[in-house]
Order: sequence, then C-alpha cells, then structure tokens
Amino acid sequence: MDLFTPVVAPEWFHPNFRATLSEFGAGEREVVNSWAEGFVDRDKKFVHEFQTTFNSSFWELYLHAVFRRFGFSFDWRHAAPDFLLGKDNTWLNVEATTANAAQGRPNEWDRDLSVDAVLGISIPEINREATIRLSNAITAKHRKYRDSYHKLNHVGGRPFVLAVSPFEQPFFNLQHDRPIRSLLYDYYVDEEAFQRQPDKLPAGPPGVSLGTIMKESGAEIELGFFKEEAMEEVSAVLFSCVATWGKANALSPGNPKSSYFDFVRTDGAGRPMPHSAVPKPAYHETLEDGLQIFHNPYARFPLDPALFRAEGVVQHYFDRDKDDWVYEGIAGALTWRQVRSHLPAGPT
Repeated sequence: MDLFTPVVAPEWFHPNFRATLSEFGAGEREVVNSWAEGFVDRDKKFVHEFQTTFNSSFWELYLHAVFRRFGFSFDWRHAAPDFLLGKDNTWLNVEATTANAAQGRPNEWDRDLSVDAVLGISIPEINREATIRLSNAITAKHRKYRDSYHKLNHVGGRPFVLAVSPFEQPFFNLQHDRPIRSLLYDYYVDEEAFQRQPDKLPAGPPGVSLGTIMKESGAEIELGFFKEEAMEEVSAVLFSCVATWGKANALSPGNPKSSYFDFVRTDGAGRPMPHSAVPKPAYHETLEDGLQIFHNPYARFPLDPALFRAEGVVQHYFDRDKDDWVYEGIAGALTWRQVRSHLPAGPT
C-alpha cells in the first residue's frame, strides 16, 4: 500500500498529511509504511482517507503495528469492527476511534506556539475538554455495538475493545491519562489543588471523584463508565496520547541529529520525571511506549491482561484475588513527548 504518493489534489490534503511530505520526513515515512505492511484495505479507500482526514487512519496503522508486535493473527474477512484478532486461543474484536474537535472549536493542528499562548495553557481546561470529547467518542461506539455489532457472529461471545486516540484540541498530548481515567473510573487527578498547596501534598496531586462534568451547553456527563454494568459490553479501552507523528520520528533511525526530545517518564513510584532537550542519539522509545489499557471490571467478556503484557504498556485492572486495583507497568511509563527540531515541523 502506497500511503504517501498523492491520490488527491493538494488542496484536499489534510494539514498533517501535507506536513509529512517534507523532504526531511523520509525516515518517518519509512516507519509508517512499515506499520502498513500486511494491512488489508478492505473498502479500497484507506489511502484516500489517510491523505484527506489523516488522524483516524494514522491511528489504525499504529494499532496494526502494535497488534503485529504482540503476535496477534488477523482475520480480515469481516468489514467491521476494525480488527478481529487471535492469540493464545483467544479471539477479540477491536474498534478504533478518535476523539475529535467539537464544531467551532480549534482543531489540533491549529496550535498557537507563541510565548503568550504557551504560557496561557490550562491543563485543567485541556482535561475538561478531553473528557467531554472522549465521552462522545466512546459512547458513540458503545451505541454502535448495541445497535449492530453484537448481532455479528464473529463478535458475540468475545472480548470487545475500544481503541481510542485523542486529537480533540491543540496540545491534546499534554493530557496523559487524566481525562480517560476520570471518564472511565471517576478518578480525577486534581492538579489545581496541588498547584495551590504543593507543600501540603508531598505525594503529589490527589485523586478525587468528580461525579459529573458539565458541557458548555449545561448538559452533564456522568463519570465512571466502568464503575457499573452500564457499559459491560466494552471489555477494555486501549488508549495513547503519544501515538502521533512524533512516535514515527522517535522510531526513525535516519532522523536528523538536529532533533531533540522533551519528554516525561515516571519513576519507580509513578511520579513524573521530566527530561528536556535530549538529542536523538541519546533518546530511546519503543512502539509500545505510552500505550495504556483500561480494563472494565464489569465486562461481560473480560480481556486477559496477559495478551498485552510488555514493558512500556500500562494496564489498569481490578485483581479480584487481591481485592485491589493494579496499575501494572506504571514505573518508567512514557506520559508525554514532544519533538523539537531546526527542520520544518511535522505533526505533533
């Protein structure tokens, strides 16, 4: 599959796709082309969508590469959901989706990188907007499962996973897991409280239950999708906010040495450890780094954590034997990454 030879007129290029065509992006294009090896274009329009809408197609390619890395086999005979995967005598379905900008709101590629704009970034506001848009994406796919997917012979009786990537606003990559944890488990990391009184919170920002979050329309979203049986059809949510063009940049062996990486990894206790201006030769990142899986304790067909167990993958699940939550892989997890270069910028 030839992803980067244009099949549409340049005026139809998605801004992120246009950025990938830079003469300095050959290494990244090679990485993404490798993700597409073995990918089956069932409706014969994938390349067109990749070039005109980009983010959702890019996310599918990344997922394909991840599933291949984990040793899954693929059954491409069915039009939906997006992936039917087999491994260790287990078959599961995965539906990919993205959280996108609300109508009238700035798109993720419309980033204002001026000093005033960057200094004015509000993490709580990023979290609020992300929570709302992630809710829309997840509830729409859950509705799709109930309306049609559950009737398909290859879906019923098997784990059903939603793979969600956030592209809903500029600086979406700053959210880490704050919004998705709040949405699924009603566990919100209160960074504002920590900023107000850091000396009184030596362990870092506290986790709180918000119960609901309000849209600009005044409508409320109930948080805690996975705290009851209302979404039992969804076995788990697979999520990453670092599966972006920066991932391809990080994995590209031919990336220019003028590229530098700002990133945050957690320490052994899960606390953030920021790093700045690390040159490409000294930087290391894997395909799986930044991947998170949020298991539903009320799932009708649970997802076995062993299927995705690997260094770099964080999994959240309730261990009934221990009667406690497990946050597997939290030590050393990649929570944020930004690539800086003297060369023309590509997508985030």
